[in-house]
Amino acid sequence: MIFEVNRTDFRQTQLTDLPLTDLAAGQVRMTVERFAFTTNNITYAVAGDMLDYWGFFPAEQPWGRIPGIGLGSVIESANPNIAVGGRYFGFYPMAAQHILTAEARGADALRDIGPHRANHAVTYTDFRNVEADHTFNPHRVDEYLLLWGMFMTSFLVDDKLGDTDFSGAAQTLVTSASSKTSISLASCLAARPGHRSVGLTSQRNRVFVEGLDLYDHVLTYDEVDQLDPSVPSGVVDMAGNATVRSAIHTHFGESLKFSTAVGMTHWDAAPATEPLPGPTPEFFFAPGQRAKRVEEWGAQELDGRIDKAFRNLVAGSDHWLTVEHRLGPAGIEATYRDLLEGRANPAHGFVCSMGEKPLT
Repeated sequence: MIFEVNRTDFRQTQLTDLPLTDLAAGQVRMTVERFAFTTNNITYAVAGDMLDYWGFFPAEQPWGRIPGIGLGSVIESANPNIAVGGRYFGFYPMAAQHILTAEARGADALRDIGPHRANHAVTYTDFRNVEADHTFNPHRVDEYLLLWGMFMTSFLVDDKLGDTDFSGAAQTLVTSASSKTSISLASCLAARPGHRSVGLTSQRNRVFVEGLDLYDHVLTYDEVDQLDPSVPSGVVDMAGNATVRSAIHTHFGESLKFSTAVGMTHWDAAPATEPLPGPTPEFFFAPGQRAKRVEEWGAQELDGRIDKAFRNLVAGSDHWLTVEHRLGPAGIEATYRDLLEGRANPAHGFVCSMGEKPLT
């Protein structure tokens, strides 16, 4: 069974039974143990055509399968280089099982080499055996799923901004400040002395965002005009709300030094129709920045920096993150609705499973 969303109307969903098929040579069958379900998954749906997130796990139109960062175990293998029993972290469909055409990547990783994945960055096609992953803590498995993917994006956003000295900006505005991607970015920005961060959020989430103690200043979206427009500033837009983006660009004008689009948590907001004052918004592509740093630093150095920063985020999450397990088709559906309609408590992190058995 697999969860699907109507690509032309995100409020329509369905569950589809998948036939049990024999494995072809080179394939492995994985049971999907659990996966994180966050506002980041809503961004995958909104940007599904633009960035080919729908291509991860093809479905018959108009339906699409949202990728989820999860854990799965190999329960059957027709690949002589991949043994049954391995537990892998990577992108899975929201399903009970998943078959992929696999290629072993050394002793501790594999890659989905199906023809539909040929144009996707390795960040999205690789699966890591968690038993050999030093960043994986079996006692914090849910936090790992909820934060790792978002953190990776945020680390690379912060890295790119720092690499250009924030284009001369003295402060960075972060929209959708309560989202886990934004919180991850705030954690990285907080480690940069001398640079100020401003979290922008809804009135409903203001107290939560202030309680994070990660942003230097917290404002609601309608309070942008309280900021000094002469201060050189930049914005990392996780919300994708054209009204909010326009307000920021208009308020700062030429004082806005960069405008980086990352997420689309406000997926149902009206799209922009007119050019904005200041810099042209640029969509951030995380795999590109990662490839740049691997070339410059080497993979080992990059992974070491990411590991150190991620451990800092996880350690600090104890006071703001409450993990909630949601099980079975009904639990997945309820989580999707809460996230899609903006009803989810930002202090909660949802970890889902198609199965009904409690997660341990």
